[in-house]
Amino acid sequence: MTLHQPPPGTAGNTRLIRTSLPLLREDPQDCPRGNALRARPLVAQAPERPRGKPLEDFALGPVMRTLDLIEYEGMDPQVALRRLNASTKCHPGHASWAGMAVNNYLAAREASETDRRALGRPATTPVRAQWTAIAQSPGDAPDERGATRYERTAWGRRYASADGSERELWLLSVNTVKKDRPHAEIAEAAAVTATGVPTQAAFGDIHRPLAGSTVPPRQVRVIGLGCGDGRHTVLADWDTGRTAHEFTMHAKPVLARVAEDDRLNPGSGCERCEGLTGCEQPPRVNGLLGIPGPRRPRKRRSVSATDLRVHSRCPAQFHLTRVLHLRSGEPESEPVRRGRAVDDWLNERHRQGSCRGATLPARLPGLSEAEQPPALAMLAQHLLDCPLDGLPPDEHVRVQPRLTAYDPELDVLLIADPDLLYTRSGGWIWHETKTASRRPWEGRELMETYPQLPFAVLLMAAGVPGGDPRRSLIELEMLYEGSSGCEEIDPGEPETQAEARRIIAELAGPWAVDETYAPKPGGHCAGCEMLGHCAAGRSHLETP
Repeated sequence: MTLHQPPPGTAGNTRLIRTSLPLLREDPQDCPRGNALRARPLVAQAPERPRGKPLEDFALGPVMRTLDLIEYEGMDPQVALRRLNASTKCHPGHASWAGMAVNNYLAAREASETDRRALGRPATTPVRAQWTAIAQSPGDAPDERGATRYERTAWGRRYASADGSERELWLLSVNTVKKDRPHAEIAEAAAVTATGVPTQAAFGDIHRPLAGSTVPPRQVRVIGLGCGDGRHTVLADWDTGRTAHEFTMHAKPVLARVAEDDRLNPGSGCERCEGLTGCEQPPRVNGLLGIPGPRRPRKRRSVSATDLRVHSRCPAQFHLTRVLHLRSGEPESEPVRRGRAVDDWLNERHRQGSCRGATLPARLPGLSEAEQPPALAMLAQHLLDCPLDGLPPDEHVRVQPRLTAYDPELDVLLIADPDLLYTRSGGWIWHETKTASRRPWEGRELMETYPQLPFAVLLMAAGVPGGDPRRSLIELEMLYEGSSGCEEIDPGEPETQAEARRIIAELAGPWAVDETYAPKPGGHCAGCEMLGHCAAGRSHLETP
């Protein structure tokens, strides 16, 4: 694809291609066509869509703003942190976490500078201006992609030595240093750091070089830091020759694919895509949640059954963990670890086909010795009756596919990740697997216990993922240490659909209009990973 003209439902100028580091990750969950459009920042949805948000929804936003005050304005860190805590733009729990993240970052920077001095390398100081690598076509003639200007950026915190011979770029992650950051992304970060010129960025405009000369560096370092734990690591420490080689070998081919790829893969990325309203995907499902819209227009959102369940339990926990994706450094509970270990093994096995004849592993990664026997016993129960046993070879099997639908009335994306999706005689079977130490309370309906089920009912009733609705089915497989069970739900049954609509509407209604995400203290506070940043939760647990 070459976007010589804005796609349907958009307006603007396609002659600027601007790339950022996330575009080099080639995440299989991303939409290649959406990323190609994202690389053309002067194209926007038309008519303009709402972009308001009641609270900050970018975890690192307040961290960066506070560090700007400290590093660029010379503000005392304690004064800057007090301003952060007084902000009404952040959820109180977010502000608490951001304050910790700022302190973690400052401590890591100080330790890094100490190491530099010990190695005899020059000190570095903050650089306010963004570095942008710019290539302009001669005579403003469009190239084969329809572009006349290319800008390559690398978001992070910038530092340089006084003589300009060394530059550093710090890449911030929310919780811990990204262990799976692709080499192409690191190579591009180093290349932009080495060749970028100081620029002034403005919304809806090109990055304009600042007046004055700049000395090209001889050496660049790229450092990754996890704001949650404060640990940092050097990802690249290269001279400019090595940097240019790494860029050519690893980053440049990815950038070319990003700018040109036309494949559609609807998913979570649709939430930020300017071309969604004019795109043929994902399927449209007006009114699926059965609720009115928010009181005032706000930016597009996505929601899953897990989101609704967590919001129902505690809106604060939802905002901190599901929107901001904050995590604590505390170990996960045994049921969570066990469930993930069982799911991972089953997913890998199902990608190879049926579990018939499979040999159980000696142990599962991530579990202690005491946790191994229950998890392996659950897998043994599954092997007795794997849903793929006997499935004809011409049927289709998808392991943890991402299903997406779009409600244009609410401007909300509906996201679901079934454990297993497979065809049978023309219909789709939506299979969910749950692990538990004991059977659910019999007095509560399964669809109320597991919101994924009514969510699945509504999506399948709306035609997602397709197939013959008369032959489609939802399965819930329950694995226990000494037994198992499988419940079936017909998504085409009118009474089942009515019950699913009731359950989802009760969950989605409060979520849709929430603008404060106030904490809801209760028994769940004891196991909440955000307890350290929630005054209401700690007060609840301290009350006799």
